[in-house]
Amino acid sequence: MTSAAPDLDSSGESALLTHQRVHLEALEPVQRLQWAKQHFGAGFAMTTSFGIQSSVLLHMLSSLPDAEAVPVIWVDTGYLPPDTYQYADKLCELFHLQPVVVQSPMSPARMEALHGRLWETGKDSDLDLYLRLRKLEPLESALDQMAVTCWASGVRSGQTDHRRTMTVIDEIRGRYSLRPLLHWTNRDMYYYMQEHELPQHPLFERGYSTVGDWHSSAPDSGTVVGRSTRFGGQRQECGIHLPGVMGEGI
Repeated sequence: MTSAAPDLDSSGESALLTHQRVHLEALEPVQRLQWAKQHFGAGFAMTTSFGIQSSVLLHMLSSLPDAEAVPVIWVDTGYLPPDTYQYADKLCELFHLQPVVVQSPMSPARMEALHGRLWETGKDSDLDLYLRLRKLEPLESALDQMAVTCWASGVRSGQTDHRRTMTVIDEIRGRYSLRPLLHWTNRDMYYYMQEHELPQHPLFERGYSTVGDWHSSAPDSGTVVGRSTRFGGQRQECGIHLPGVMGEGI
């Protein structure tokens, strides 16, 4: 795996992190993207899920000079709702985007034949395997093949307990993870989309505040909202933004 920062300070963090984090905190999200694009060059990429609020970061990226030089990686599990595939097509047309579509080498049909419907058993080990096969391993393989040293995502601190511990840039699994929108609220996202007339994900109108795979997503209810609606309430994180590999200490 690509090692993004071999030089560590006494706290175990890289010199880049300790030197740049305060600088990045003072910048606006689009300025953070511009900084990473300039600093990491061909080693910088962005991920998108084409989820409920994905249009915000994609719009910000599209506003940068030579935005097409930044690869946008989309992990397609093969289990996304039809609405997400249709929304992705709309955003790709809007932003003149050709995403790098990443999928597991094991098809959904083969996975189910060999392992069953892993998301249905309620076992943590089965959910770990599902998420590792369909999301984490395909993403890590793509990041390695593309020699990515820093990748940006649209995660925000208010989404999960784990994300509250994040900073605007951290090291994760041997490379940097940039979170341009980390401190934005749902209100910030909504007004940005209104200001720039960005289309809503079709499932937003049906009560979804977050959406992943069709079998593990649900609309908000009176008591369960946001990421707590994912995976039947079994967990909030899919593993992409966690420091280890599913089944190996996370």
